[in-house]
Amino acid sequence: MTPSDRSVQMFGLEKTAVAAACQRFIDTVLKPRFLTDIRPTRFNYPIDILGKWHGRRYRFLQRYRSGFLDNLGEEFDAPFTRLDWVGPDRFDVQWYRHTETWFRLYRAQSLAQALKAIETDGHLHPL
Repeated sequence: MTPSDRSVQMFGLEKTAVAAACQRFIDTVLKPRFLTDIRPTRFNYPIDILGKWHGRRYRFLQRYRSGFLDNLGEEFDAPFTRLDWVGPDRFDVQWYRHTETWFRLYRAQSLAQALKAIETDGHLHPL
């Protein structure tokens, strides 16, 4: 088995554990702090915070529902933070800018450090 094959295998094993830890973080930290209740408006309004893997990247997303008359009730996801898997228990923490580009704020953090950064760094919070 080549080092590259071991890396892929390690990522596959770690992926499930990371998703579970991130979901606990969403449920216990992000939702109570940033989505205490859903308040419909005539504009786009947040209805959920969730996370999804996209390749080797775990994205934190805020789901919105439209209150506009022309697309009333339609929903869409907007990313706000991303963890890029760079090795076993090592992640680059990225911030999603309003320019639709990602900007790395933290390099090679453990999962615990990355989640702490998301909790404490205002750039990484949902809108």
